[in-house]
Amino acid sequence: MTARDEVLARITSAHRLAPPPNIRYEDIGRAYRTTSDAETPELTELLVDRLVDYRALVRQCRADDLVVAISAAIAERGAQTVVVPAGLDRSWTVDMPADVLTDGLSGEDQLSIAQLDAVDGVITSCAVAIAETGTLILDGSPDQGRRVLTLIPDYHLCVVVPEQIVADVPQALARLEATRPLTMISGPSATSDIELNRVEGVHGPRTLEVIIVQEGRST
Repeated sequence: MTARDEVLARITSAHRLAPPPNIRYEDIGRAYRTTSDAETPELTELLVDRLVDYRALVRQCRADDLVVAISAAIAERGAQTVVVPAGLDRSWTVDMPADVLTDGLSGEDQLSIAQLDAVDGVITSCAVAIAETGTLILDGSPDQGRRVLTLIPDYHLCVVVPEQIVADVPQALARLEATRPLTMISGPSATSDIELNRVEGVHGPRTLEVIIVQEGRST
């Protein structure tokens, strides 16, 4: 069999396996995986592996060490000014070594594009984190803010708590409202040209750092 014959045979086989074009919506098979038996530690390990593979910075801490971890991340970044959404837990930034600006919920309290462009970074929470794909999803909730808030600053620090980590995409979508402004983040913003030269920070933050809060408390 030639390469051409093999390709045509695979196409023919795929057509035989495909559902008929006039199949009813309610008759479409949905036997794909929608649950997972993996425990949080296993999911966390997988999420960290995917995030690191995407060139994101990752650190883990216990809940009572979160404030210290956030302050350490900002200090190591050398950030002088950061912005946070209005609904973010303000205790997270109580020991912040940088000036903290708040992006409000209403138009008159929201920072301008120029102001966002001038800050060194943004701190947010997230709605869901998908372990299998290493994807963080923001849904515009008060602790995550407007979509533009995480697209303009060059550095994004995102905090993920254990209950936000799910195994795969179906589980993530089951937790989200499709009508909300969803932002899916898989590593720092990056693109490449036809010669595969990687350029970061083109349509979002050049640096993504994720703090994953572990279950339990420090001893």
